[in-house]
Amino acid sequence: MPNKNSVHDTDSVPNGGFTAWLQVLGGFLLLFNTWGVMNTFGVYQTYYESGELFQESSTRISWIGSVQTFCLLFFGTLTGPIFDAGYFRVLLYSGFFMLVFGQMMLSLCTTFWQVVLAQGICIGIGTGLLFVPSVAIISTYFTTKIALAMGFAASGSGMGGVIYPIVFHRLHPAIGFAWATRVIGFMELGTLLVPLAVMRVRTLPPKVRKLIDWSAFSDLPYITYILGTLVGYMGLFVPFFYISYYAIQQKFTNENLGFYMLPILNSASVFGRLLPNIFADKLGVVNTMIPCSFVTSILAFCLIRVDNQASIIVCTILYGFFSGAYVSLPPTIMVFLTPDRSLIGTRLGQGFATISFGVLVSTPAAGAILRQDSWTHIWIYSGVLLFVAACSFVLVRKLKGSGGVNVGH
Repeated sequence: MPNKNSVHDTDSVPNGGFTAWLQVLGGFLLLFNTWGVMNTFGVYQTYYESGELFQESSTRISWIGSVQTFCLLFFGTLTGPIFDAGYFRVLLYSGFFMLVFGQMMLSLCTTFWQVVLAQGICIGIGTGLLFVPSVAIISTYFTTKIALAMGFAASGSGMGGVIYPIVFHRLHPAIGFAWATRVIGFMELGTLLVPLAVMRVRTLPPKVRKLIDWSAFSDLPYITYILGTLVGYMGLFVPFFYISYYAIQQKFTNENLGFYMLPILNSASVFGRLLPNIFADKLGVVNTMIPCSFVTSILAFCLIRVDNQASIIVCTILYGFFSGAYVSLPPTIMVFLTPDRSLIGTRLGQGFATISFGVLVSTPAAGAILRQDSWTHIWIYSGVLLFVAACSFVLVRKLKGSGGVNVGH
């Protein structure tokens, strides 16, 4: 007779209820302060490009955001097994401290390498400790509604990417870089108290914990999906990092509106992280991911042809919406490509750790090919990578056979 607290006991999963939806609220706020913080870097990139704090090239500046995103994803290789081992609250408290501490240290920075340490590494590690547990715990509370629950939680990352850039942009001219950054730190502190209070592990950990699930490397659909997402993430974040600078540098908008291009992109992404998940529960998560990824690729190419304020705003909104699936659906797809529920944390962790290496080189490579007189190459770079990723998702569907049509049911 199965232990009712075992992760193998799928029949006892509540699939809803007050406690389950409290976990979604907690996940929303964790993603608000992990991916939401990461999605804020574009406004910092634009600020650093101005040379007000330090003088560095676009390539070197983009390393800050790449290191931050790399840490967010790579630390999943440790946090996944630690979560599976039953140390969820240790991860929660550790990530809470590192994130807020890093934000406060960033407010004191005056040189490039200080910013790399505070914003890239310290904040990156903090977000990495919080990310995988935020999605892994939700998967233990839902079955048929998991894509919807993940979508609601993932929309928190978009909201963070809207609110934090606006806070920085509005406060920086009035109170300076240091205090604008501290205000964001206090906001992180306040919003993270909620998941600390409400999130609870529903199941006991399995007896055997693994740092790496070696069987995943012979699981062709899983490994194809991970490698495809790695390539996709290499192209995905280029507009997130550069859209504001693009609008201002090419004079499509004034400087004030140019700063708002990132919040516009992230606000559209809120809906893009929620609506596809509603359809995913009925159509299948891979089936939903495929069209979203192809359209995202096309929109990256469309950025080559924008030449005025209206066109860049429309393209930014559409890119934000369709790219939202890249944040909300991957955890759900990884869960459904993991037959053994006791390995969910491990597979999420090692999957995102693998993807992190693509993210690490992504935007610095884009910065290296950026030319002040032409942005064509950077958008081709983004679009081609996203197109290759979309094709790999089609392959995942075919590898799953007839089950691939409705993977996620």
